[in-house]
Amino acid sequence: MSEWTGRAADALPADAERATLVGRAWDAEAGGPVVVVVRDGAVLDLSASFPLMRDLTEADDPEAAAAAASGPVLGTVDELLANTPADVRDASRPWLLSPIDLQVVKAAGVTFPVSMLERIIEEKARGEAESADAIRREVLGALGSDLRDLVPGSPEAGRLKTVLVERGLWSQYLEVGIGPDAEIFTKAPVMATVGTGVDVGVRSDSEWNNPEPEVVLVVASTGRIVGATLGNDVNLRDIEGRSALLLGQAKDNNASAAIGPFLRLFDDGFGLDELRRETVTLRVDGADGFVLEATSPLAEISRDPADLAAQALGAMHQYPDGLVLYLGTMFAPNDDRDVPGHGFTHHVDDIVRIASPSLGALTNRVRRTEDVEPWTFGIHALIASLAARGLLQGVPA
Repeated sequence: MSEWTGRAADALPADAERATLVGRAWDAEAGGPVVVVVRDGAVLDLSASFPLMRDLTEADDPEAAAAAASGPVLGTVDELLANTPADVRDASRPWLLSPIDLQVVKAAGVTFPVSMLERIIEEKARGEAESADAIRREVLGALGSDLRDLVPGSPEAGRLKTVLVERGLWSQYLEVGIGPDAEIFTKAPVMATVGTGVDVGVRSDSEWNNPEPEVVLVVASTGRIVGATLGNDVNLRDIEGRSALLLGQAKDNNASAAIGPFLRLFDDGFGLDELRRETVTLRVDGADGFVLEATSPLAEISRDPADLAAQALGAMHQYPDGLVLYLGTMFAPNDDRDVPGHGFTHHVDDIVRIASPSLGALTNRVRRTEDVEPWTFGIHALIASLAARGLLQGVPA
């Protein structure tokens, strides 16, 4: 077993016995991905009722639908976790996948004051890590506040914008950080996300990069938020810092979007109000002995999760299969790792653990993007797999 993947006791929420946790697994016997639910530490195959995760999250009441469905046991959470890393996997036994399938993968950026400042610093530094410290001091001095109480789009935010423009310190990141419109972008193609227990990718031509621990909303095509999970919005700071037009190069790479370990569906005991009080923790353990720890309380977000979901989906844009939405991070990667003043950057074989009490833990290992397990199973392969198993008949027209 790859010890870094952890066990069910570490991966599942603290109240897992009362949570409705759903996800996806590769069932070697079926020859394809199946929708699963966790019950009493066991992983049950729900594909006879829900061939796609999209079908479950689009149900009138996804939590009730998952609770009512049943199917064969694939194994325990521990067994599937142990078999998930590609370098130890027994291909004849089930393993965990990213918990989503046809949902569009969106992300909101610059939603926490601390991370907004880091984006400004990246822009001003033009992707050069050695300039970050001096620029950070300059920008903080000019703002004269940590911005925690500033409401985006408010008259106060407008007055701050006027002052910064006059001082030549306005930034495109301040525009989306305190202006009326949020930054919402496509993080990854449909079917491209990876789950817990596998490698995430950092490009070999990036020398300044970091994890972004985030809460991820699960949003139905109607705009209703039906659940949540954890995510790692892997970021290449030097590439995005050179130009905001390189956002796709910095954000959308092989294995650069991790989600999991499971989706927690909303019910009477856990919903958006409880989620707003969630605190996400980050721990990075390097093979060199380096350890980084950080926290990201969702309560400090500058835009409410419901408002972000409403900006992502509505009259101007529809997603017939629903979407997931990364909510942004307040993680500021300022801790020096290699060179004083350069802040944090990943090393190969870093173990990244993103966790919260109600959502569990998403754990991944860092490798070069070019070296991680290639993405080969896309939408066409999914349709072919469902057809071969006779499951397309169960997909609603």
